[in-house]
Amino acid sequence: MSTETIDLRTKLITDFHARESVMNGEAKSAFHQKKRAAFTQFETLGFPTPKNEEWKYSNVRDLISASYNFNTSDTLSAEDLIDLKMPEQAANILYFVNGHYNPALSTVVSSTDQIIIDSLQNAYKNNPDLVNSYFDELVKNDSDAFTSLNTAFAHDGVFIYVPNNQTVEHPVILRFVSDARVENVASQPRNIIAVGKNAHVKIAEAFRTIGDERSFTNVVTEINVGEEAGVEYYKVQNESENAYHIGTTQVRMLEKSHFYAATVTLNGKFTRNNLNIVIDGEHCEAHMYGLYFPDGTQHVDNHTVADHSKPNSESNELYKGILRDKSKGVFNGKIFVRPDAQKTNAFQSCKNIVLSNDATMYTKPQLEIFADDVKCSHGTTTGQIDEEALFYMRSRGISKAEAMSLLMFAFCADVVSQIKIDSIREYLENVIAEKLSRK
Repeated sequence: MSTETIDLRTKLITDFHARESVMNGEAKSAFHQKKRAAFTQFETLGFPTPKNEEWKYSNVRDLISASYNFNTSDTLSAEDLIDLKMPEQAANILYFVNGHYNPALSTVVSSTDQIIIDSLQNAYKNNPDLVNSYFDELVKNDSDAFTSLNTAFAHDGVFIYVPNNQTVEHPVILRFVSDARVENVASQPRNIIAVGKNAHVKIAEAFRTIGDERSFTNVVTEINVGEEAGVEYYKVQNESENAYHIGTTQVRMLEKSHFYAATVTLNGKFTRNNLNIVIDGEHCEAHMYGLYFPDGTQHVDNHTVADHSKPNSESNELYKGILRDKSKGVFNGKIFVRPDAQKTNAFQSCKNIVLSNDATMYTKPQLEIFADDVKCSHGTTTGQIDEEALFYMRSRGISKAEAMSLLMFAFCADVVSQIKIDSIREYLENVIAEKLSRK
């Protein structure tokens, strides 16, 4: 283990105990006791290595070998955001800069009857019992060091609560901006989303970077989907060439609920997305879509879990990737069907196009079925552009570069078309077309 790695871990340990030393009576709160237990787990686990099966193809040595400022101040202005070309949207838009909520840049348009939206820090001050009832109830700190680290240092992020029988008209857009113009920065936002019975909401997380220094984002989102509720969840990552991102989204679905997710990774040095869904009710539907475009030496890793614990439910999953240059992609998709989950339908597919001999794609679909009356399937394909289709288009006078771009855009359409927030879908279509047109 390198000296730099030891220093980062030591710094985190020192920072945690320094915070505790000035908390007085707050250190005894139930909220903080959860943080303390998670930090103990982090100390026990340490940072993962490729010897850990879940991190076999994703080495974090480069990520943790640098130092980061975890406590930067927020100095971002509206003018600083112009170059990021954020899509315009009639929505509840909340900005977080280096993990800290920025109310000056944010706008909430929905009424408090429909939805409660606040920063995690403010929500805990105003209603600690409500926040604590959802905080750290879904994630597993004992098996993932980065999740336990986030739990231990959870300070800000968003708290969203949708009461029973409410349909939120305007989407909630969470924009996380890393300001890396001056130094290496790190943030650990914690998002808690609780959707009541027969309630419906659309939520998007967008991650961007300003500046050329390193940024490290370690984000955890917990989503509780109540009975008969519907949640659409989108995650868009368009970060810098020096951005490291590790994100875990943990979902629990109750009876007759619907959950719909799409994760699109456009840019970033190192990206790891964990999407874990526990289907804890009958007659539920979970849909997962993913799209990723690594080039250069970028690394994108998607780990997904669909855990069926109750009968008569369905999950459907489609992930697609286009890899260039010396990039690496990882897909590990798990489907669990527990003994009581009879009449389960679960489908999983991962399809990839590799455009370079130096690019690498690792895929590992997994099925663990403990029930006998189910319909489950999984499959994965990795190949190159369809030469027959390419020849056909070129014979019609289309240049090779344009034909390849059109074929790849069509390849992406299965996922992009599933994004139901118009402004986000249109933004992605433009960025993807521009990215695919590059030589």
